[in-house]
Amino acid sequence: MSRFFVNQGSVKADHIEITDKEDIKHICKVLRLCVGDKLEVSDASEFEYETEILSADHEMVTVRILDKQRFSREPEIKVTLFQGVPKHGKMETIIQKAVELGVYSIVPVFTKRTVVTEKQGFEKKLDRWNKISAEAVKQCKRGIVPEIERSVSFSQMLDRLAEYDLVLFPYENENESTIKDALRGLAEPVRHIALIIGPEGGFSDEEANEVTALKGRSVSLGKTILRTETAGPAALAMIMYELEM
Repeated sequence: MSRFFVNQGSVKADHIEITDKEDIKHICKVLRLCVGDKLEVSDASEFEYETEILSADHEMVTVRILDKQRFSREPEIKVTLFQGVPKHGKMETIIQKAVELGVYSIVPVFTKRTVVTEKQGFEKKLDRWNKISAEAVKQCKRGIVPEIERSVSFSQMLDRLAEYDLVLFPYENENESTIKDALRGLAEPVRHIALIIGPEGGFSDEEANEVTALKGRSVSLGKTILRTETAGPAALAMIMYELEM
């Protein structure tokens, strides 16, 4: 059953109004659904609905609510991935896999060793990246669409770390503490986690020291050095295994 997303204002007492033009086109022209066919709808906040189509035209698809449930596939842990900006098309792969694995949001970060330097053109990619996030969500049927936020500098990222219960910093020079040690050694439950992944060239020693000075946990992801497009999804899978399953 196909899944679509609406804002909470579109959810009425017994029906939901789908007004997004792309969704209407997909329902009517691509899927060729009609009155009586079933859809899954999420309010992207708390609830998901099983519905059936009442009416459909080029302005609106109206669906009757058959069943309402709280999200069943959303992780309780909210992980924000601070991703060092990679080159070429690697960000698209990172977004797709991170969304499938349960990331809450993704923040591109410009570090000292970031190869990409054209920030102005870079920001134009946000619309495409958020569309990739939305498509990945529909495929894996999550309740929310993780936001790909505007890029930040390394120092701007540091300013945000106090918002999180736990800051995990996979670092290629860490030889003692593993991510397993950090997750299994928690003294109390955590809800909001920052996961910091470097670009192709990794982090400078100065940057690493700045993160750990702010109580970031420097951890190893294993015996091998992972590519930037592998490290984030791998760490997310480890977090979800330890704290969600």
